Amino acid sequence: MLESQRQKQKLKTKNNIIEVALKQFAKDGLTTTRTADIASIAKVSHGTIFAHFETREILLGEVIEEFGRRITSRLHELVSSNCEMKEVLQAHLQGISEYEEFYTRLILESRLLNEDARNSIIMIQSAVSFHIIQVAEREMKEGKIREMPVDLLFNTWIGLVHHYLINSDLFTKENSVLKTYGDKLINHYLNLIAN
Repeated sequence: MLESQRQKQKLKTKNNIIEVALKQFAKDGLTTTRTADIASIAKVSHGTIFAHFETREILLGEVIEEFGRRITSRLHELVSSNCEMKEVLQAHLQGISEYEEFYTRLILESRLLNEDARNSIIMIQSAVSFHIIQVAEREMKEGKIREMPVDLLFNTWIGLVHHYLINSDLFTKENSVLKTYGDKLINHYLNLIAN
Protein backbone atom coordinates (compact mmCIF):
# COMPACT_ATOMS: atom_id res chain seq x y z
CA MET A 1 0.00 0.00 0.00
CA LEU A 2 2.76 2.44 0.97
CA GLU A 3 4.75 1.60 -2.16
CA SER A 4 1.63 2.14 -4.25
CA GLN A 5 1.15 5.63 -2.76
CA ARG A 6 4.81 6.40 -3.40
CA GLN A 7 4.48 5.24 -7.01
CA LYS A 8 1.35 7.35 -7.48
CA GLN A 9 3.13 10.43 -6.10
CA LYS A 10 6.18 9.76 -8.26
CA LEU A 11 3.99 9.49 -11.38
CA LYS A 12 2.09 12.66 -10.41
CA THR A 13 5.38 14.55 -10.01
CA LYS A 14 6.69 13.23 -13.34
CA ASN A 15 3.47 14.24 -15.14
CA ASN A 16 3.60 17.69 -13.54
CA ILE A 17 7.19 18.15 -14.74
CA ILE A 18 6.18 17.14 -18.27
CA GLU A 19 3.23 19.56 -18.23
CA VAL A 20 5.35 22.45 -16.97
CA ALA A 21 8.16 21.58 -19.40
CA LEU A 22 5.75 21.59 -22.35
CA LYS A 23 4.68 25.14 -21.45
CA GLN A 24 8.24 26.33 -20.79
CA PHE A 25 9.63 24.82 -24.00
CA ALA A 26 6.81 26.59 -25.87
CA LYS A 27 7.56 29.88 -24.14
CA ASP A 28 11.37 29.91 -24.04
CA GLY A 29 12.37 27.50 -26.80
CA LEU A 30 13.24 23.82 -27.05
CA THR A 31 16.97 24.42 -27.11
CA THR A 32 17.19 27.28 -24.61
CA THR A 33 14.78 26.41 -21.80
CA ARG A 34 16.70 25.61 -18.64
CA THR A 35 15.83 22.65 -16.44
CA ALA A 36 16.31 24.90 -13.40
CA ASP A 37 13.45 27.09 -14.67
CA ILE A 38 11.24 24.04 -15.21
CA ALA A 39 12.01 22.83 -11.68
CA SER A 40 11.23 26.25 -10.19
CA ILE A 41 7.87 26.54 -11.95
CA ALA A 42 6.99 22.90 -11.21
CA LYS A 43 7.84 23.60 -7.55
CA VAL A 44 10.33 20.73 -7.32
CA SER A 45 14.05 20.68 -6.68
CA HIS A 46 16.38 20.77 -9.66
CA GLY A 47 17.57 17.28 -8.69
CA THR A 48 14.00 15.97 -8.90
CA ILE A 49 14.01 16.71 -12.62
CA PHE A 50 16.99 14.40 -13.04
CA ALA A 51 15.52 11.76 -10.73
CA HIS A 52 12.75 11.38 -13.32
CA PHE A 53 14.69 12.19 -16.49
CA GLU A 54 18.39 11.32 -16.70
CA THR A 55 19.15 14.16 -19.09
CA ARG A 56 17.54 17.31 -20.44
CA GLU A 57 17.31 15.59 -23.85
CA ILE A 58 15.34 12.70 -22.34
CA LEU A 59 12.94 15.18 -20.73
CA LEU A 60 12.49 17.01 -24.04
CA GLY A 61 11.97 13.69 -25.82
CA GLU A 62 9.25 12.66 -23.37
CA VAL A 63 7.58 16.07 -23.73
CA ILE A 64 7.57 15.70 -27.54
CA GLU A 65 6.17 12.17 -27.24
CA GLU A 66 3.44 13.38 -24.87
CA PHE A 67 2.60 16.20 -27.29
CA GLY A 68 2.45 13.61 -30.10
CA ARG A 69 0.09 11.39 -28.08
CA ARG A 70 -2.21 14.33 -27.44
CA ILE A 71 -2.24 15.49 -31.05
CA THR A 72 -2.84 12.04 -32.54
CA SER A 73 -5.43 11.22 -29.89
CA ARG A 74 -7.22 14.49 -30.64
CA LEU A 75 -7.12 13.76 -34.36
CA HIS A 76 -8.57 10.28 -33.79
CA GLU A 77 -11.35 11.84 -31.68
CA LEU A 78 -12.25 14.45 -34.29
CA VAL A 79 -12.02 12.39 -37.47
CA SER A 80 -14.67 9.85 -38.39
CA SER A 81 -13.98 7.00 -40.78
CA ASN A 82 -16.15 8.49 -43.52
CA CYS A 83 -15.35 12.19 -43.12
CA GLU A 84 -14.38 14.51 -45.94
CA MET A 85 -11.05 16.25 -46.51
CA LYS A 86 -12.31 19.52 -45.03
CA GLU A 87 -13.15 17.77 -41.75
CA VAL A 88 -9.71 16.13 -41.53
CA LEU A 89 -7.97 19.46 -42.15
CA GLN A 90 -10.17 21.17 -39.56
CA ALA A 91 -9.38 18.43 -37.04
CA HIS A 92 -5.66 18.74 -37.75
CA LEU A 93 -5.68 22.49 -37.22
CA GLN A 94 -7.85 22.21 -34.13
CA GLY A 95 -5.49 19.64 -32.61
CA ILE A 96 -2.33 21.64 -33.18
CA SER A 97 -3.94 24.98 -32.31
CA GLU A 98 -4.42 23.69 -28.76
CA TYR A 99 -0.59 23.57 -28.55
CA GLU A 100 0.22 26.12 -31.24
CA GLU A 101 3.11 27.77 -29.44
CA PHE A 102 4.83 24.44 -28.68
CA TYR A 103 4.21 23.10 -32.18
CA THR A 104 5.66 26.26 -33.71
CA ARG A 105 8.80 25.85 -31.59
CA LEU A 106 8.96 22.21 -32.64
CA ILE A 107 8.97 22.99 -36.35
CA LEU A 108 11.29 25.98 -35.95
CA GLU A 109 13.90 24.16 -33.88
CA SER A 110 13.57 20.57 -35.14
CA ARG A 111 16.90 20.63 -37.01
CA LEU A 112 18.67 21.51 -33.76
CA LEU A 113 17.26 18.52 -31.87
CA ASN A 114 18.82 15.10 -31.40
CA GLU A 115 17.89 12.17 -33.62
CA ASP A 116 15.41 10.65 -31.14
CA ALA A 117 13.49 13.92 -30.90
CA ARG A 118 13.46 14.32 -34.69
CA ASN A 119 12.19 10.74 -35.03
CA SER A 120 9.35 11.55 -32.63
CA ILE A 121 8.42 14.51 -34.81
CA ILE A 122 8.41 12.24 -37.86
CA MET A 123 6.07 9.83 -36.04
CA ILE A 124 3.68 12.69 -35.24
CA GLN A 125 3.66 13.80 -38.88
CA SER A 126 3.15 10.19 -40.00
CA ALA A 127 0.03 9.89 -37.85
CA VAL A 128 -1.36 13.10 -39.34
CA SER A 129 -0.46 12.07 -42.88
CA PHE A 130 -2.15 8.70 -42.40
CA HIS A 131 -5.52 10.38 -41.84
CA ILE A 132 -5.13 12.92 -44.61
CA ILE A 133 -3.90 10.36 -47.14
CA GLN A 134 -6.68 7.90 -46.27
CA VAL A 135 -9.31 10.51 -47.06
CA ALA A 136 -7.40 11.79 -50.10
CA GLU A 137 -7.20 8.34 -51.69
CA ARG A 138 -10.94 7.81 -51.22
CA GLU A 139 -11.81 11.26 -52.57
CA MET A 140 -9.52 10.77 -55.57
CA LYS A 141 -11.42 7.59 -56.44
CA GLU A 142 -14.71 9.45 -56.03
CA GLY A 143 -13.43 12.24 -58.31
CA LYS A 144 -13.73 14.94 -55.63
CA ILE A 145 -10.05 15.82 -55.69
CA ARG A 146 -7.48 15.61 -58.48
CA GLU A 147 -5.24 12.58 -58.89
CA MET A 148 -1.79 13.39 -57.52
CA PRO A 149 0.97 11.73 -55.51
CA VAL A 150 -0.31 11.55 -51.93
CA ASP A 151 3.07 12.50 -50.49
CA LEU A 152 2.95 15.81 -52.38
CA LEU A 153 -0.66 16.33 -51.35
CA PHE A 154 0.30 15.96 -47.67
CA ASN A 155 3.55 17.94 -47.95
CA THR A 156 1.73 20.83 -49.63
CA TRP A 157 -0.72 21.00 -46.73
CA ILE A 158 2.00 20.78 -44.07
CA GLY A 159 4.11 23.34 -45.93
CA LEU A 160 1.23 25.79 -46.01
CA VAL A 161 0.47 25.35 -42.30
CA HIS A 162 4.14 25.53 -41.32
CA HIS A 163 4.68 28.68 -43.39
CA TYR A 164 1.93 30.48 -41.49
CA LEU A 165 3.14 29.21 -38.11
CA ILE A 166 6.81 30.05 -38.69
CA ASN A 167 5.92 33.51 -40.00
CA SER A 168 3.02 34.16 -37.63
CA ASP A 169 4.39 37.60 -36.75
CA LEU A 170 3.71 38.64 -40.35
CA PHE A 171 0.08 37.57 -40.12
CA THR A 172 -1.01 38.42 -36.58
CA LYS A 173 0.71 40.00 -33.61
CA GLU A 174 -1.39 38.81 -30.70
CA ASN A 175 -3.81 36.12 -31.84
CA SER A 176 -3.43 32.50 -32.80
CA VAL A 177 -2.48 32.36 -36.47
CA LEU A 178 -4.38 29.07 -36.85
CA LYS A 179 -7.56 30.42 -35.29
CA THR A 180 -7.27 33.63 -37.32
CA TYR A 181 -6.36 32.06 -40.68
CA GLY A 182 -7.37 28.40 -40.32
CA ASP A 183 -10.52 28.60 -42.45
CA LYS A 184 -8.68 30.60 -45.11
CA LEU A 185 -5.87 28.01 -45.25
CA ILE A 186 -8.33 25.12 -45.50
CA ASN A 187 -10.38 26.78 -48.24
CA HIS A 188 -7.27 27.72 -50.22
CA TYR A 189 -5.88 24.20 -49.96
CA LEU A 190 -9.18 22.61 -50.97
CA ASN A 191 -9.30 24.88 -54.01
CA LEU A 192 -5.79 23.75 -54.96
CA ILE A 193 -6.67 20.06 -54.87
CA ALA A 194 -10.29 20.20 -56.09
CA ASN A 195 -11.13 18.28 -59.25
